[in-house]
Amino acid sequence: MRLIVISGLSGAGKSVAMDALEDLRYYCIDNLPVNLLPALTAELTRADKSAYQRAAVAIDARNPANALLAMPEMIRGLRAEGLVNELVFLEAEDETLIKRFSETRRKHPLTADDVSLAEAITRERTLLAPLRQEADICIDTSRTSLHELRELVRQRVDRRPLRQLSILFQSFGYKHGVPPDTDMVFDVRCLPNPHWKPHLRPLTGRDQEVKAFLEAEPLVQQMFESLRGFLESWIPHFEAENRAYMTVSIGCTGGRHRSVYLCERLVEHFRALRPAVLVRHRETPELEQSRAAS
Repeated sequence: MRLIVISGLSGAGKSVAMDALEDLRYYCIDNLPVNLLPALTAELTRADKSAYQRAAVAIDARNPANALLAMPEMIRGLRAEGLVNELVFLEAEDETLIKRFSETRRKHPLTADDVSLAEAITRERTLLAPLRQEADICIDTSRTSLHELRELVRQRVDRRPLRQLSILFQSFGYKHGVPPDTDMVFDVRCLPNPHWKPHLRPLTGRDQEVKAFLEAEPLVQQMFESLRGFLESWIPHFEAENRAYMTVSIGCTGGRHRSVYLCERLVEHFRALRPAVLVRHRETPELEQSRAAS
């Protein structure tokens, strides 16, 4: 049986993630009390395996604080028993969460007459900090649409081969901030910038004209070779620690040209060697839409 535990901040997309898993035929239970998790997993394991081959549970900050503190140890115990399970943690920036609650007019579960929304979000981060630290993967949804989040869950969580490291190469723009949900960050702003060529500015690193411009620059090839060699050397060490997920973020100024190009080249290289290599272009979601349609 495969068990996925979804947790994270209110408003960060837990319901969307659970809906995506339910559509993928997972047996889903929302808002499970933490102390019921061992009994639930035992029952699912004993039950008809054909009915509960894949299950997902959502756990949030409405649980007692002492139960949340005990949950990381509980997760480690379940893993030690041989139950395949993953802890996925969803988060977002405070400003994004406040905006989402304001737009939907939903009430945060930790707000009260004497607790403001901002205070509730801060308290929730503190309560869930042990789970975030224990998580196999953290997904920041601040700049992620509902469609993108559903696709991330499908590609990174559901389609990850068991006992295989899932590697996500993610391009981003420094002017929009460094992604918090990452393991390695590489800055490629030192490379020649196609942005300063007016005919290349509206294009991306996947367009042939931009690729030709970058491939003609020796520094770009040197950067690619350095990144490839570094990752080839160190990814096996992450695997040796039984890591399930790894995110490599590559940033340039705007996140449209140099970072996109290098991510695509690294994905092409590592996909020939590994079964679970994905790419995401944070500042150019239209590329993901075109990829899905092609």
